[in-house]
Amino acid sequence: MVKDTKLYDTLEISPDASENELKKAYKKLALKYHPDKNPDTAEKFKEIAHAFEVLSDPQKKEVYDRYGEEGLSGDGGMGGMSPEDLFASFFGGGGMFGSRSRQSGPKKGKNLKHVLKVSLEDFYNGKSTKLSLNKNVICKSCEGRGGKEGAVKKCNICDGTGYRIQLRTLGPMVQQIQQACNECNATGEIIKEKDRCKTCYGKKVINERKVLEVHIEKGMKNGQEIPFIGEADQAPNTDPGDVIIALEEKPHDRFVRKEDDLFYTSKIDLLTSLAGGSFFIEHLDNRALEVRVDPFESIKPNEIKAIPGQGMPSRRHHTYGTLYIKFDIEFPPRHWTTDPKKLEILQSILPSSPKSQPPHVEHVDSLALTDLDALQQKTADNFMTNKQDDDEEGHGPNVQCAQQ
Repeated sequence: MVKDTKLYDTLEISPDASENELKKAYKKLALKYHPDKNPDTAEKFKEIAHAFEVLSDPQKKEVYDRYGEEGLSGDGGMGGMSPEDLFASFFGGGGMFGSRSRQSGPKKGKNLKHVLKVSLEDFYNGKSTKLSLNKNVICKSCEGRGGKEGAVKKCNICDGTGYRIQLRTLGPMVQQIQQACNECNATGEIIKEKDRCKTCYGKKVINERKVLEVHIEKGMKNGQEIPFIGEADQAPNTDPGDVIIALEEKPHDRFVRKEDDLFYTSKIDLLTSLAGGSFFIEHLDNRALEVRVDPFESIKPNEIKAIPGQGMPSRRHHTYGTLYIKFDIEFPPRHWTTDPKKLEILQSILPSSPKSQPPHVEHVDSLALTDLDALQQKTADNFMTNKQDDDEEGHGPNVQCAQQ
């Protein structure tokens, strides 16, 4: 008596069905419910494949008959084989369904990702650079066999799978443990020492230096990737993966990039901000921009102006973004003059402000400002830092609660 007949019912056979009846049942149902014939039957197709995978394996079948599905390992007894792979192996490659037949071809190797740091100048102008890397390539001496022809044998211990399955009984449960085969070092093959390739020593691949030429186009951005198809490590019976070059923008000492725009902080003196003048910006293509300040503009501290067409180029059309300039006004040093007449001239030129009037109090003290000592400076810095944090969180003095 079997504990559970669910898998037998799935294949529409009895528990005492022969091996030939089992195969016939699977063939009939797999063809009927294959997803390439009817996409709505994908789950049914998986159930059929799972049932056949378990019942066609004498060890798994014995465990299932005694303990039911609970006795199988956590992978449900599928042993790592997908329903499509099982179908392909049963029907000799699965060629009757075109979309599935491609899955029986060589597997693809892992992609190799490399980060390339790029200056803002190279993103602006474009550049070609060479990148050297080491990769595994198929050994030409043995053509990837690992030894002379006929010397490579399938490992009898693991039957060429590279791993061994051990059953461990835990009370009423039976656990399957998959371990790497130590006889063949998980390769599934055995090569005698004397028959191994003298170039690769049986590894089938050798290390080789490869130089790639990376073309960084104008307008490329931080985080963009440049693929080199099939340039990753080679291995027998495997399509090599791709080398992916990920571009990482280096910090710049003058500009900050935001998409296709550039941001620049310019320090100008107080006279230029009030009376006009010009200053120069060293751009990213070995040009200098002469920026003129209108005499009557009166630039304020932290004010931002724009120069269209002087930002970064777009990658597709090479149209240029905007250059934004934030102004840092440099005031004259303390005691810049000791001549009262110059101050009188300055007062006559600058707009006059209303004279400050004292509040209506009994007494007024006249006091002078002093410079901060070290402790006072630290206290002031802490206060300004906390004030900035409060303003960013919406608790600044300009934020008011809505009244109901």
